[in-house]
Amino acid sequence: MTKYVMWGSYCEDVLEKRAPFRDAHLAGLAKQKESGVLSTIGPTKDLTKVFAIYEAEDEAAVRQLVEADPYWVNGVWTEYDVKEWIQAF
Repeated sequence: MTKYVMWGSYCEDVLEKRAPFRDAHLAGLAKQKESGVLSTIGPTKDLTKVFAIYEAEDEAAVRQLVEADPYWVNGVWTEYDVKEWIQAF
């Protein structure tokens, strides 16, 4: 499996906007983690960016996961980029 890094941006007023979708978001991430496709994910301390590492067949699979996430669907994440990652250590 190939590793991918996802960097994204949060909307303004993220704490308020994410509230109705947070439980569904976290449940989906837990399933991804359990299946092994998601290694880690989290926001920057200032809540402006999100960072994740995935292991997937291809970039399209990662994009499908991101775009199905309640945060993306509901505008909590406003943009994102996926890059193939070569883990050195």
